[in-house]
Amino acid sequence: QVQLVESGGGSVQAGGSLRLSCAASIDIRSGYCMGWFRQAPGKEREGVALIYRSGAYVDSVKGRFTVSRDNAKNTLYLQMNTLGPEDTAIYYCAARAGLCGGWSPGQYNYWGQGTQVTVSS
Repeated sequence: QVQLVESGGGSVQAGGSLRLSCAASIDIRSGYCMGWFRQAPGKEREGVALIYRSGAYVDSVKGRFTVSRDNAKNTLYLQMNTLGPEDTAIYYCAARAGLCGGWSPGQYNYWGQGTQVTVSS
């Protein structure tokens, strides 16, 4: 049973920063693609950042968000800088065995419970 537990969400003003963490029960060195997704009210869940050996980002967060992993701690991170109201969403950690297949949430088998990020203008 793979468990993913997110933390680090909260409320910030526009221009601020947050760092999300995702503690995984799996050995994330063992060939898992890890990712961050988000879902804003009334919108579909979308991919934000993925990492296998290196990070990949959706255009809307490039240059502002950085995904990283601490394999020794089995923890995934998302450093979010220069946040704007458009980043307000529930952020989810996800994982799938093997290479990162793409941005579709349906390709990811394992999900955390989500953490709320709220950015006020």
